[in-house]
Amino acid sequence: MPAAPSVAPLRPDRELPGCKVVVLAGDDYEDLELWYPKLRLEEAGAAVTLASRDEPRSFHGKHGYPCRSDATVAGLQAADFDGIVLPGGWMPDALRRDGQVLELVRDFAAAGKLVAAICHGGWIAISAGVYRGVRVTGSPGIKDDLVNAGALFEDAEVVVDRHFVSSRRPSDLPAFMAAVIGVLADSPRRGDR
Repeated sequence: MPAAPSVAPLRPDRELPGCKVVVLAGDDYEDLELWYPKLRLEEAGAAVTLASRDEPRSFHGKHGYPCRSDATVAGLQAADFDGIVLPGGWMPDALRRDGQVLELVRDFAAAGKLVAAICHGGWIAISAGVYRGVRVTGSPGIKDDLVNAGALFEDAEVVVDRHFVSSRRPSDLPAFMAAVIGVLADSPRRGDR
């Protein structure tokens, strides 16, 4: 029997050591858009905090997959993290109405830290008022919302404009996460706490 081909081991400790990222969580999140970023960031060596507006508890995704939040948004400060990920699903429609969520996103944007949104996650960035003049993409269902908020819409699997990363749908996740990790890895702020 021939030997199995050797595969180089992952070296996550070389990609994002010391990096800390917030991923928003809440009921009806898009399952893949929360879990793929969380697991990929952890694989790259980052510490991920799932944050909700409610006390830490379990939430269910649109397709039924559960997650448990680690912290409340009210207890977080952008200064303690390197970036934030805004998953899609129906969750963003509820979170975009919470002033503390919007303030946290504004703080990340104002500090030049990663603000990454996929699919309907862009709704949160729109309501936070951080997309004016920013090149972005998102779910075709929120294209008009993005344009009306002053964003420069592009129909692409991923768009990177400075510290803003955006994608359209779950099938864009590989490109989305490659861009997210690239922005975090290139960030001069990482580890400067």
